[in-house]
Amino acid sequence: MIHPFDLKNSFLYFFSANTSQEFLKKCYLKKNLDQAEQKSYENSYPFIYYLEHGQVYYEQAEKAPLVIKPILFFYGLVHLVKACILTVDPNYPETTSVLAHGVSTRKRKKQHYNFFLDEVKFQKSGLFPYMGEKLFHMKHLEGEKTTMGELFGQIPELNYLYSQTEGRTTFLEAEIEKDIIILPKKILDRFHMTESRFVEYLQSKSDFNISFQESEDSALKFSTKNLNTYNFKPLKYSPDAGKFFFPLAKDGLIDFPELLIHFLLLYNLSMIARYETEWWSELIKMMPNKDYPFIQTFLQITSAKGPYLIYQYLADKKE
Repeated sequence: MIHPFDLKNSFLYFFSANTSQEFLKKCYLKKNLDQAEQKSYENSYPFIYYLEHGQVYYEQAEKAPLVIKPILFFYGLVHLVKACILTVDPNYPETTSVLAHGVSTRKRKKQHYNFFLDEVKFQKSGLFPYMGEKLFHMKHLEGEKTTMGELFGQIPELNYLYSQTEGRTTFLEAEIEKDIIILPKKILDRFHMTESRFVEYLQSKSDFNISFQESEDSALKFSTKNLNTYNFKPLKYSPDAGKFFFPLAKDGLIDFPELLIHFLLLYNLSMIARYETEWWSELIKMMPNKDYPFIQTFLQITSAKGPYLIYQYLADKKE
């Protein structure tokens, strides 16, 4: 189901007007949208250009110095997200309000600034709430906010770094055998839940049909069907490790698809790189605390994971 991701070649399938038109037409017909033929024809080239521009941003970010990487990654992801939106909204962008970022952060950081406590706030309109609604059916995000630390805690590939720097884990590994999800039973202690309560919790958080199968001495087994390839919420998939992980944080972000997590982290990091030049430069040159290893590691992760999540979203629609 999941293969190693190749940024250079993975989107090539779509780099043909005929292929893109047929793909978009299929997406529109599935949603019973009017004028599927005409809209798919009109959007075939914008769709290709969004993907192409996004790919170029990512390729340039790989070659760029760290000081500007977040900016290039963020705008690369923005372009790829817009391609995804075109598969569900043939009239995008219908108004200028959807072109704003849709999130905000404090431009000037306070004295004794703590990166892990830095907040991003969700706005009423703009790309972030629009992608949340159109791609993942998430509404009413306005007014909510989160911190960089909470967002980092939702990236499975940072689990090892948390273990090394803070002596705690943010994820537990889950096994998948065909349509069976196997979780270690110690997860009940971490969540302070009984077996039956955890089953209810998992079912309430899952985007797919999941049912409790059996309890063994050291594991809980769940059967599932119709796992898509881009959002296994609340499980998170690491292509590098080839494994699934269950998040141990019970905060609201467990309901967020990982694509939104990457968007928020890259948004704030790109804003810092642009407007907090002194702090950003000192972080890179002096490496004074744990901020540097977490930011550097995340940027390495997102360079492949961001496009991977986009590709899986599109690949799921090809089925």
